Amino acid sequence: MNIPFDPIVLGYKINIHLVFEYLAFFIGYRYYLFRRKKTTDSIQTTNRLSIILGATIGAFLGSRIFGFLENPILPTSLPSFIDLLNYKTIMGGLFGGLLGVELAKKIIGEKESSGDLFVFPIILGIFIGRIGCFLSGTNEFTYGKETTFFLGMNLGDGLQRHPLALYELVFLAVIFYFLTVLKRKKLQNGLLFQYFMLWYFGFRFCIEFLKPNTFFTFSLSSIQILSIICYIYYYKTILNLLKNAS
Repeated sequence: MNIPFDPIVLGYKINIHLVFEYLAFFIGYRYYLFRRKKTTDSIQTTNRLSIILGATIGAFLGSRIFGFLENPILPTSLPSFIDLLNYKTIMGGLFGGLLGVELAKKIIGEKESSGDLFVFPIILGIFIGRIGCFLSGTNEFTYGKETTFFLGMNLGDGLQRHPLALYELVFLAVIFYFLTVLKRKKLQNGLLFQYFMLWYFGFRFCIEFLKPNTFFTFSLSSIQILSIICYIYYYKTILNLLKNAS
């Protein structure tokens, strides 16, 4: 199989990344519904729907805004404007979704933490989406710098590059396992989601150094700056972790 993988079905070239993106949303949501049936949800159904709506709007806006900031070039033609609308990043989606949820909860007066139920469906959705990213090779900006490292791969441009999507797949499998173990310890409500955000954003901060970014602020990419913002947002959780570790 060559990468990028562009299968032809009934004479039509299939956008494999788009296929896995849709699968990620569909399977992730179905997994969320499955887990909710198995869990006692302290949030009323109407409030949960409002929270999901807030998360969806926030994720859409956040993913597009930070997707643009990864490559902040203003469109000069209709095709480039259409391309601009397709710029998105899961990091912006996660943080935008978080802000959307918090805003929705303030509007409806919901006090309960709502994120834990989403953690494993989110990880599953990202995992499926990253398979599509890997198969898309250099057609998607999830590839790494040129390298002589033994894990380097030809992702479509003839160069040996870090397969960042594969690194992330391994990381997601690891945190899925560890968060499953932590969940059995009856954590305080909301902590599971906070741990996921801290681990994932920390991982993405580090892996950005292996990415061929060209736009920087204070020598950091937009994703790394967003990761720092996320850590500032959860500073109380970090301080508690440090306090308990000492």
